[in-house]
Amino acid sequence: MAGIKGDAFPAPVRTASPGPLQEDFARQQISKQQRSNFHSSSLTTSLSAMNINSVNKTALHPGGVAPQVEHTELEEELHERAHIDYDRVAIVANPSVAALYEDALVYETGSAITSTGAMSAYSGAKTGRSPSDKRIVKEESSEKDVWWGPVNKPMSPDVWRINRERAIDYLNTRNRIYVIDGYAGWDERYRIRVRVVCARAYHALFMRNMLIRPSREELAGFHPDYVIYNAGAFPANRYTTGMTSSTSVAINFSEKEMVILGTEYAGEMKKGIFTVLFYEMPVKHNVLTLHSSANEGKEGDVTVFFGLSGTGKTTLSADPKRALIGDDEHCWSDKGVFNIEGGCYAKCIGLSAEKEPDIFGAIRFGSVLENVVFDPVTRVVDYDDSTLTENTRCAYPIEYIENTKIPCISSSHPKNIILLTCDARGVLPPISKLNSEQTMFHFISGYTSKMAGTEVGVTEPQATFSSCFAQPFLALHPMRYAKMLADKISEHNANAWLLNTGWVGAGAATGGKRCPLKYTRAILDAIHSGELADVEYETYETFNLSVPKTCPGVPDELLNPAKSWTGTADFKEEVTKLGSLFLDNFKKYADEATPEVVAAGPQVK
Repeated sequence: MAGIKGDAFPAPVRTASPGPLQEDFARQQISKQQRSNFHSSSLTTSLSAMNINSVNKTALHPGGVAPQVEHTELEEELHERAHIDYDRVAIVANPSVAALYEDALVYETGSAITSTGAMSAYSGAKTGRSPSDKRIVKEESSEKDVWWGPVNKPMSPDVWRINRERAIDYLNTRNRIYVIDGYAGWDERYRIRVRVVCARAYHALFMRNMLIRPSREELAGFHPDYVIYNAGAFPANRYTTGMTSSTSVAINFSEKEMVILGTEYAGEMKKGIFTVLFYEMPVKHNVLTLHSSANEGKEGDVTVFFGLSGTGKTTLSADPKRALIGDDEHCWSDKGVFNIEGGCYAKCIGLSAEKEPDIFGAIRFGSVLENVVFDPVTRVVDYDDSTLTENTRCAYPIEYIENTKIPCISSSHPKNIILLTCDARGVLPPISKLNSEQTMFHFISGYTSKMAGTEVGVTEPQATFSSCFAQPFLALHPMRYAKMLADKISEHNANAWLLNTGWVGAGAATGGKRCPLKYTRAILDAIHSGELADVEYETYETFNLSVPKTCPGVPDELLNPAKSWTGTADFKEEVTKLGSLFLDNFKKYADEATPEVVAAGPQVK
């Protein structure tokens, strides 16, 4: 370096370090938030506030400091009511279907878009309801009305508070939670406002479909009557008093809340609201709640279908010749019938476009397919594949059925009451006309063969009795609903029928086959046209049911099991067995039933 003067290379001028471009910073934050599992729909808003509204920006901190953001009225309500930490948890309120799709695909294992555009979701270990884990809080306001026993097991207020706190603590650990607001009940005089708080996009989309969707204007001033806290991915503490497993589904009629722990099966939310209506409607409004589907003919005649899962309630109510009012849950008021829900929850096992075109066509963008199996390349669903469960389901908005009556309410009272059963023994006739006492007996009995998959642990068809065709959801004693139904049938001169969609010719285990859907539909057509009421009837032994000798579109021999029996078991013995099961079951209600209703049961010698 000799010979070089010291000032030949002047000292460099120190300038401020170049800061990252603002858009680079934004990208970094997006990447960071995505890695942190934040909700995608919150990114634009938060970054906008950060980049435009921030102050005190420096080269080291180009984002500056953002002023405290004011919380929405909904966030404030959640904070005050449940101590949801709105400063840590992203509360995604009433998001769009597309946003829920995005989040489910990114964050929830087992989610996919199927070939028709429907979203497929996996509910985890529980693929059916857990009725043994249902609890009702025993408190002063409802204690005298609730039907306590195996269906409604009591939970103390202290245990309720523990479980509620456990659920909220879990929700507060999430980076984002979803809020869905909607109505239960199409009749504005009686509907209740429901808020669902959950951690899964699949659950949010499910309840967005199943509740009646408010307008944006209605959402702006929405304040819930009932709130569901769904922390289903987090278990209940098995050592808490009264807990029999890590699953807990609890309802508090006083606090107007529901808490779910230990099960991610979405149907628990739907049926929880159903239980709420089974309490609220009769007790507070003298309105009868029904586990039924309903449709309306062109002349305004309404038919109500009672039935348990798997008996055909959804399938038979989706009749192209009649307007659908609803597929599962209704109320019968002083002015007619109204649907409780804004969607349908159809069984998918064995579904095909040929057998059930209305339901098949409803499985498109916006629908939620639950626990189905699809081809990983084509994304075509195999509706016959029961690898995950027999209880495969689809939840879709009710307007996806083309002939739905919107709003889902009728000012006509039911003309035909149809009690559905799926008899796996094959001894009940495909159709029987019931008198008033028989209607009461079979309504209170609620017989069917419980089909595989609907509940955890049920893998084979088995005989079951479910009072009012709704026992797991009843809040009050069955006789209260039965008496209300009897009064309404009498007041409005409705016809009552027992329709068996089960096996004919023999039992499921002795060579019989399921009654073809085309014959069941022909029977319904004859009921609606009035033709079936005019044919000749005969008495079916033991059960003393009136059975038609003929029906348009149905083989005569199919109508009387005694004439169509081809099974390996003795027919009379099978009839006697089933009759005895009816009588044994009815003993639970005989002390509150009239002698005429008791006498309407089977006569077993």
